[in-house]
Amino acid sequence: MSIDNAKQLFTTVTDDGKLVLSVEPYDVPEPKDHEVVVQMEAVPINPSDLGLLTAPADMDTVRSEEVDGHPALVADIDPKMMRIFAGRKGKKLAAGNEGAGKVVAAGASDAAQALLGKTVTIVGGEMYRTHRVMPAMMCVPLPEGAPAKEGASLFVNPMTAQGFVNTMRAEGHEALVHTAAASNLGQMLAKLCLKENIPLVAIVRSDEQKKILTDIGLTYVLDSSKDDFMPNLVDALAETGATLGFDAIGGGKMANYILTAMEQAAAKRGAEFSVYGSTVNKQVYIYGRLDTGDTILGAGYGLYWGVGGWLLTPHLEEVGMERMMEMRMFTVAERNGIFHSDYSSEISLMDMIDPDIAKAYEKKATSEKVLVNPSL
Repeated sequence: MSIDNAKQLFTTVTDDGKLVLSVEPYDVPEPKDHEVVVQMEAVPINPSDLGLLTAPADMDTVRSEEVDGHPALVADIDPKMMRIFAGRKGKKLAAGNEGAGKVVAAGASDAAQALLGKTVTIVGGEMYRTHRVMPAMMCVPLPEGAPAKEGASLFVNPMTAQGFVNTMRAEGHEALVHTAAASNLGQMLAKLCLKENIPLVAIVRSDEQKKILTDIGLTYVLDSSKDDFMPNLVDALAETGATLGFDAIGGGKMANYILTAMEQAAAKRGAEFSVYGSTVNKQVYIYGRLDTGDTILGAGYGLYWGVGGWLLTPHLEEVGMERMMEMRMFTVAERNGIFHSDYSSEISLMDMIDPDIAKAYEKKATSEKVLVNPSL
C-alpha cells in the first residue's frame, strides 16, 4: 500500500564479524481481509530485544557508518561470540517483541474494520518499524482515549509475571524467589504478588534497588552484595516457605545460593534429616542471562531439586488460548496499576543507531527503560 517514508530497523551479523543495525525503507503490504495496519507509536526496548539487537557486539567499538546505502550503527564482534551467533551470519533480521499504535488501514473482515482508528497493543516481533501489519485477532484495543504509550509494554513483562504465578500454582509451590528483582518486570511481579497475597523474596544488588521494592510494599528484599545475604536468605525462605525461584541472572552461583538456602530453610522448618537431603522439592528456573557465564551449581541441597529454563512462549502454549486471553485482558485492565511502566527516555528509530544512545540503552540499567516511537 502507498505509505510515504515507511522504514524499519534491521539487525545483521556479517560474515566478517560485525554487528550492523540499519534503518531502511519499508514497503507496507496491503492488509488481507483479516489483517490491519498499525502505525507504531510506542515500542519498548526490553532485555529480550537486546538479545537480538546488541548481544553479539563489543559496545566499546560502536560507530556510525553507511552500509549498502543505508545509515547504520556498526560494532565489532568478539571471535568467541561469533561461535555463539554463527547461525545468524548474513541474516538481516527485524526486531522488537511488542508495542502499540493506531490502526490506520484494515482488511475487509468485520473484525478488522472494527479496529480502524483504534489504538491497539500488539505482540509478534518486527515492531521497530513505522507500520506493522497484524491479524486483527492479535490486536487488543486500549480503552477509548488511552495513549499508545500505555499499551507499549503490555505483553512481555506483564505476561511473564503472570506466567511465574501460573507456574507456581501448577507445580504446587506457595511462594516465590526472584532475582534482579528491581527491574521493570520485578516491580510488576512484586505488585502482582502483593495483590494475590503471594509471599515473595526479592533479591537485588544495591540499597537503591532495595528501596524501590520496599516502597512498593515488599517485606523480604535482600541485597546479594551484603555479607549477611545468605543467612538472611535462609531466614526469608524459612518464613515464607518459598521453594520456587525465577532467576534472571543465569550465570554464576545465584541458582546455587538459592537452592542451598532453600535446603537450609527446609531444615529450619522441621524437615526430617536424611543423607539424601530433605524431601522438599526445590526448583529454580533461569529465564534470563544477565550474566552470560556458566551456571555454577554445588552439592549442598540433597537430591530433590531442579534447575531448568523458562520461556514465555512455551508457557503460553501450555496454558492455552483461553487462559492467555484472560491474562492479556487483565494486563490491559491493570495497565496503569500493577503493569504500569515508566520510561526514562523516548527515542526514534534513527536514535536507535546513534552510538551514544545505543550504549546507554544497552546497559539495561534499573529504572532506565527506553521507549521507541518509530513514527517520530
